[in-house]
Amino acid sequence: MINEARLEKFRQVVENKFQIYNSLFMSLPYDKMTNIGMLLPFLYEESRDGYEEGKSPEEIVEEFFKKHTELETEEQKLELLFKIIQYIERQVVLFDSIEDAAFSQLHSESDAGTVMQLHERAVQEHKFSKVQTKLEDFGIKVVFTAHPTQFYPNAVQRILHDLRTAILKDDISEIDLLLQQLGKTPFVNKERPTPLDEALSIIFYLRHVYYDAFGELYKKLKESFAANNFEIHQDVIQLGFWPGGDRDGNPFVTADVTLKVAEELRISILKNYYNHLKSLRRRLSFRGVSEILEKLSNELYLNIFKNDKTISASQILEYLDETIHILETQHNGLFKNLIEDYKDRVKIFGTHFATLDIRQDSRIHQKVIDDLVNKYSDKDASTLKNSEKVEILMSGNIIANPNDFEDEITSETIKSVFNVKRIQQSNGERGMHRYIISNSDTVEDVMNVFALFKVCGYQDEEINVDIVPLFETMEGLADAEEVMRNLYNFPVYQKHLAKRNNVQTIMLGFSDGTKDGGYLKANWEIYNTKEKLSKVSEENDVKVIFFDGRGGPPARGGGKTHQFYASQGKTIANNKIELTIQGQTITSVFGNKDQAKYNFEQLLTAGIENEVFKNHKKDITPEERALIEELSGYSYEKYSALKQHPLFVPYLQEISTLQYYGKTNIGSRPSKRGAGNELKFEDLRAIPFVGSWSQLKQNVPGFFGFGTALAKLKEEGRINEVKDLFKNSDFFKTLVLNSMMAMNKSYFPLTYYMKNHPKFGEFWKVLFEEYNLSKEMMFEITGFEMLMQEEPVTRKSVKIREKIVLPLLSIQQYALIKLQKNEGNKEALEKLVTRSLFGNINASRNSA
Repeated sequence: MINEARLEKFRQVVENKFQIYNSLFMSLPYDKMTNIGMLLPFLYEESRDGYEEGKSPEEIVEEFFKKHTELETEEQKLELLFKIIQYIERQVVLFDSIEDAAFSQLHSESDAGTVMQLHERAVQEHKFSKVQTKLEDFGIKVVFTAHPTQFYPNAVQRILHDLRTAILKDDISEIDLLLQQLGKTPFVNKERPTPLDEALSIIFYLRHVYYDAFGELYKKLKESFAANNFEIHQDVIQLGFWPGGDRDGNPFVTADVTLKVAEELRISILKNYYNHLKSLRRRLSFRGVSEILEKLSNELYLNIFKNDKTISASQILEYLDETIHILETQHNGLFKNLIEDYKDRVKIFGTHFATLDIRQDSRIHQKVIDDLVNKYSDKDASTLKNSEKVEILMSGNIIANPNDFEDEITSETIKSVFNVKRIQQSNGERGMHRYIISNSDTVEDVMNVFALFKVCGYQDEEINVDIVPLFETMEGLADAEEVMRNLYNFPVYQKHLAKRNNVQTIMLGFSDGTKDGGYLKANWEIYNTKEKLSKVSEENDVKVIFFDGRGGPPARGGGKTHQFYASQGKTIANNKIELTIQGQTITSVFGNKDQAKYNFEQLLTAGIENEVFKNHKKDITPEERALIEELSGYSYEKYSALKQHPLFVPYLQEISTLQYYGKTNIGSRPSKRGAGNELKFEDLRAIPFVGSWSQLKQNVPGFFGFGTALAKLKEEGRINEVKDLFKNSDFFKTLVLNSMMAMNKSYFPLTYYMKNHPKFGEFWKVLFEEYNLSKEMMFEITGFEMLMQEEPVTRKSVKIREKIVLPLLSIQQYALIKLQKNEGNKEALEKLVTRSLFGNINASRNSA
C-alpha cells in the first residue's frame, strides 16, 4: 500500500507536472528551434516502433527525415539533429528539477532509515543507550571526487537550483523565464575544465547545500539522542574532497593547484560563516553580545579578503563561547539556540569545509623514490631492494629540494608533500590528513610514502597524516591481508600508527574491481577482503576504517547504498562508513538540501542499525558462504572469458562511444591511463569503460556472468538453494537487486541491428544471450515478474527518463554507424556523438 500511494503521488507531483511544464517548454521561442517540440514526438515514435521491429538506428532516423521533414541536404539534417539534442538536454534538466522539487513530498521523516525511525525503534526495543554507545565514535564520511560522470557548467547548475525553487512554488511565470534562460545558456564547456574549475563546481554544493544540510542533520541527531548529558561528536558527519588533490593519472593536478583548492575551501566556509553571522546579528542585538559578534564578523571579513590572515576554528569558537556566557548570565539565554547551532557548524566544518585528500599511483611513488636515491646517495637505485632504498632515504638526513629534479612528476610529488604542512597550518589538521596510494600491492608501497615525508623534512611527530593503501584489482584484493599483516608488524609503521591512535584507513576500489572481475565476483571478493582485514586489524589492536571507492551505478560497484551497508555482517568492522560519490551521484542523491539530509541519514542509520539491531539475515552462514563462492567463481569464469575475447576491446573502440569520452570536456582527467595510441584493457578507466556500455544500453559490467552462474546451479538441480539464499541473505539479495537495476536500464533493441554485423554479430549475441539468461534466472530466484518490482517509483522514473532520451540514443547510434561506414561529414558526425553523450549521462542519474 505504501508503494502504491507513493507511486500515485509520483504521478501527481512529477509525471503530471512534467507534462504541464514540458508543454510550456515546447512552445518557447528558441533560435531555429520553434518546430523541434512538434518533431520530437515523431522521432520518439519512429524509434520506439522501429526498434521493436528490428530496424537499425540509421533506418529509423532516415525514415524520420523522409516522413516528417522536407530536408534534403546532409547539412540541414545534421543541423536539425543538433537542435534536437539541445532540446532533449533541456528536457532532462526540467525533469531533474521537477523530480528534485518533489523529493520531500515523496519521502517522509519517519521513513525506514531516517533518524526519527531509528529513535522510535531504539525506544521501543529498549536500545536507546546502545545507539548512544555506537554514536560515541561512529560516523560517516562522503568524499566528493572529480570523476566526470556529470558536470553541468556552473551557469546551468545555478539555473537548476533556481528552477527547483520555482517549481516548489508552482511559479509559472518564473519557470517560464528560467526555461527561456535555459534555452539560451550553453550546456557544453568550450574547453576542458581545469581541476580548479571542477573543485569550484563542487564547492557550489558545499556552500549552497551541505552547509545547511549538515547543520540541520546534526541538530536532528542532538534532539533525538543527546539525552542524559550525552554529546554527539563533531566527526559524526564529515565531507572529503578529491578535486585538486587527486593526482592519479591527472597531470593537470599540480602542487600549486592543490594549494589554490585548499584556499578556496577555507575561504568558502568563512563566507558561509560570515553570511550566517549576518543573519544571526539581526536577532542578537543585545548589549555585550552585539559587540562580540561584530568583532567576529570583522575578523571573518579580513580572513576572506586578506591572504596574511588565518583565523582558526578554535578562535571562532572562543568568540561564540563568550557570546553564550553573556547570553546565559545577562539575557536569560535568549536566542542561545541560534548561537549553539552556529557553533555546531564551526565544530563540523572548521576552517577546512571538507578534508582535501592527496591521491597518487604507487608506481609514480616508486619512480620518485628511485630518483631520490640516485640523486642524494652514491648508490644506483636499480641495484637495490626497495627496503634498502627506503632505509637510505629515512636514515640519511636527506632534505629533498624539488628544484633539484628536471623530471616534472618527481618535482611535483615532492612539492605536494611539502604542501601538507602548509595546508594544515591554514585550514587546520582536518583540512588535509590523508595520503591515498592507488594500486597498492606491497608493504613497500606504503613505506615509500612514509619515506617521502621523511626526505621532505618531517620529523616523526610531524607526520600528522594517515597513509591509506587502495586495493582495487583482483590481485590487489587477494594480497591485501598479507600486506596489512606485514605492515602492522613493521616497527617504523607501528610507531606511526600508535601516534595516529592505532586507526588505519584502508580503501577498496569497487569501480576498478568490478571492471576487473565482474559484478558478482568483485563484490564478493571485497566482502571477503573486508572480513580478512577486519580480523588481522583486530589481532594487531588496530581500529580499521574501510573507505569504499564506489561509483554511482551498480556496474561501477554502486547501487543502493543504504541496503548495501545495512547488509554487512558482524564479521566486517563497522567503525565508520566512508565512500566516494561523484558526478551524477552528487546531483541525483545529494543535490539539494532535502535529498542530502535524507540520504546522509540513510547512510548513518545503516551503520548503526547494523550493529545495534541484530538481524540473522546479515550473517552469512558457512553453507551460504560456500554457495556465494561457487556462484562468484562461475560468474568470474564467464566474465573473464568475455574480457579475453579478441573482439572485446575492438567492440568498445569501434561500436561504442569509448573513444569520444576524452573529447567531451566534462572532466580534467584523461580518459585512460598510459600513453600511446594502442588501447589496452588495463589502461581503461572504470568510468568511460562502464559509461560506454551504458551509452550502448547494454550495461554489461552490471550483470554479465550472473545469469550463467545461476543457470549452472539450476542444471545441477540446486536452484532452491539459491532461492533460499536470496530469501535469507541480505547481502546476496542486495547484489541481485542492484544487478536487476543495471538490467532495467539496458535496452538491447537499440542494437538489434548488430546481430547480423559481419565482424561483431556473434560477439553481440554473446552479450544479448547473457542478458536474457540473467533476467530469466533472476526472475526465477526472486519470484518477480518485472525488473525493480519492489521499487515502483524508481522504476517509473527510469522509464520516463529512458523515454526522454530514446531519440537521443537513435541520433548517437545513427552518427556512429555513419562513421563506421565512413559516410558523411566526419567532423560533424563525431561532434554529434560527443554532444549526445551529455544528455545520456545526465539522464541516467537515478542509479545510486
